[in-house]
Amino acid sequence: MADRLRTYAYLLLYIALSSGQIFFNKWVLSSKEINFPYPLGLTLLHMVFSSVLCFLVTKVFKIMKVEEGMTAEIYLTSVVPIGAMFAMTLWLGNTAYLYISVAFAQMLKAIMPVAVFILGVAAGLEVMSCRMLLIMSVISFGVLVASIGEININWVGVVYQMGGVVGEALRLIFMEIFVKRKGLKLNPISVMYYVSPCSALCLFIPWIFLEKPKIDASGSWNFPPVVLALNSLCTFALNLSVFLVITHTSALTIRVAGVIKDWVVVLLSALLFADTKLTIINLFGYAIAIAGVAAYNNHKLKKEATRRTSDDTENAQSVQLTSPSGPNK
Repeated sequence: MADRLRTYAYLLLYIALSSGQIFFNKWVLSSKEINFPYPLGLTLLHMVFSSVLCFLVTKVFKIMKVEEGMTAEIYLTSVVPIGAMFAMTLWLGNTAYLYISVAFAQMLKAIMPVAVFILGVAAGLEVMSCRMLLIMSVISFGVLVASIGEININWVGVVYQMGGVVGEALRLIFMEIFVKRKGLKLNPISVMYYVSPCSALCLFIPWIFLEKPKIDASGSWNFPPVVLALNSLCTFALNLSVFLVITHTSALTIRVAGVIKDWVVVLLSALLFADTKLTIINLFGYAIAIAGVAAYNNHKLKKEATRRTSDDTENAQSVQLTSPSGPNK
């Protein structure tokens, strides 16, 4: 009973932190609030902050340890692409908030399973089937209907958001290839330890050319350091909450919790932000997309359960064949 309550507490913590971080980023970037219209700089700050904290946690205070086995070859061929895609995802996703509402951004994110599946098929990690094709069609149709129902649609924001979706899909594909083909399994803290500095470097280079000149031209660097530090701390706390949920449940559970979080964000954004105007078509389309996402998660759950059963059977047979004791001894 205590373990179940603890798991629910971790899930609620993840949903609260994830939802809160989305609103926090929108609040910081909004010209009507904090007015820090530099999504690239904000994301760079997050990655630098995360890099420093991961170093302190693992190397200075040694609260957690970094998994062994990382080599230069693995870092260059796996961690660097993951870090680059992570940087791309955060940068483009945060930039989208300058142009579209939080609610509409979440609706567009529902297309993520489609992007992951298509890229997975291209990489040989997924197999095309009629069932998956139907699920992908339902999700795509739902997102299309939700987009048609958007009153204040801004195509620049849509392009940024979809770019962020593609970046996240590529990151997940690279992560799966990394785990399956490199044979190196890292806990989330180790992943952040290796990925955050790489992402920070990938963000720093475009920041020098794209946003630093704008900040210099404004003639002022007087942005609220306390607010930006708290925003970065919340990002790191969110990553830790993901670590807690995955450790005590599974990656699938956090995907399901993510669906609940998306609904919370969509509904709350209508109350918190004036630029959010939800329509019946919006909500109807999003409901269709979420139904498709639920079907996708259910399909992945059955697939994982089948794979685990198969692995357990193979392991049991292997033990039986290699056992020194038996009826013939």
